[in-house]
Amino acid sequence: MERELIVTGVGGQGIQLLAKTLALAATREGRYAMLAADYGGEMRGGPSKAGVVVGDAPLHALPILPSAWSAIFAHHRFAEGVQDRLRPGGIVVANTPLVDPDGFRADLRVFVVDAMAAAKECGAPNASGFVLLGAYNALTTMVAAASLVAAMEELLPPYRQQHAPANARALEAGALTVRAGVA
Repeated sequence: MERELIVTGVGGQGIQLLAKTLALAATREGRYAMLAADYGGEMRGGPSKAGVVVGDAPLHALPILPSAWSAIFAHHRFAEGVQDRLRPGGIVVANTPLVDPDGFRADLRVFVVDAMAAAKECGAPNASGFVLLGAYNALTTMVAAASLVAAMEELLPPYRQQHAPANARALEAGALTVRAGVA
């Protein structure tokens, strides 16, 4: 199995960190993963995209993805062309209200998550990216939930370690949105 994910949003939403977290979790589980980051020079508000490929064997797809199995749309800005790269039946996690779920092709499986509301509700208002990743992982079972938490904790720099418990709650909150049928 080889699965591709495109993540798109704006700088400051945690796009790069959530992509790195998924790739690291997969490798820590003994799987193969590749990651490509694409972002603007701005600290916040600029374009931010990432490609992640995860597989059970050495990978054939490069993380620069002309087509993909799935996508997370964290924001509508800078998302142009991503939907066109999704294969029919692809999985989409759409962050509402920032992304209009009615704007997707009919052949995609679109799951709506209000990541900002879920993040605030679980006491992690700055972790909406992890809410989206938790929802995505619950839908795809790409990796074990505990592997995401461990990877996130490993990736946080020492000066951000205090956010680990809130980020873990955000991952779980995202998973709960899709398990409860909210997505």
